[in-house]
Amino acid sequence: MPPRKPSPVGAHVPTGSGLVRGALAYAKRVNAQAMQIFVGNPRGWSLSAGDPVQDAEFRAACDAERMPVFLHAPYLINLGSPTPTTVERSVASLEHALGRAADLGALGVVLHSGSAVDSSHRETAMRQVRELLLPLLDALEAKGPAGLRLLIEPTAGGGEALAATVDDLSSYFEVLDGHPRLGVCLDTCHAYAAGHDLARPGGVRRTLNALVKGVGKGRLGLVHANDSKDPLNSGRDRHAPIGVGTIGVNPFAELFVHPAMRGVPVVVETPGGERQHGIDVRALQRLRDSAR
Repeated sequence: MPPRKPSPVGAHVPTGSGLVRGALAYAKRVNAQAMQIFVGNPRGWSLSAGDPVQDAEFRAACDAERMPVFLHAPYLINLGSPTPTTVERSVASLEHALGRAADLGALGVVLHSGSAVDSSHRETAMRQVRELLLPLLDALEAKGPAGLRLLIEPTAGGGEALAATVDDLSSYFEVLDGHPRLGVCLDTCHAYAAGHDLARPGGVRRTLNALVKGVGKGRLGLVHANDSKDPLNSGRDRHAPIGVGTIGVNPFAELFVHPAMRGVPVVVETPGGERQHGIDVRALQRLRDSAR
């Protein structure tokens, strides 16, 4: 087996003060080695145009720092929605996010898997996902940067989620023909809330083994490392700082030794602001380094 490539550990960072003076500066202050950003209001439909000069400066600065960047698509996007207006806006918003990611040199766009909203709509919702996502993925394959992928993030399991468990994710990938531009963003809080017992010894290993079996090797593109405020199988997406939730510290140490994690970036989305991000980033980096 080749030497383990260490995972860069970083954080989701704010962009309110600009990409370089805001996002990149924040990332440096919390000792981040990777970052995730929004490029607009995550809870709105407005499509914020980028500034080509700032985009180029940010991209060059991240290249110089060897800082992998990921863009999180807006939360409102739901390609499985039964509401036509929501579907139309979702397509436009995701297309915009993919374009902005290309502008910024991002490695991936994180997209929540979506919801059928109503159980009677589930079959139709999955058909919509196929019909709407495949053209965007094909366009990305034909014209997009070589390294850019769409990373599907399973949700915590509430509200008729289209993918919450690893088994759901396998079915989701089948619907999309295992498109080469598809990847996975695994959120530890979501996985735990959906029923994967990460807190149990060996739970992370079993979950990642199932993930690789379900969607294939090399599909894991990003991990959101978040502890959980709620118990196993709660269906609730409430993040906690590393080690102070119901998952605990040890599973995050287990995360870094799995072969599927070789070189895969990890970012925290924990509450508590900059100070807590700095604490959580360093804690995960220590766990990673001790696992080598």
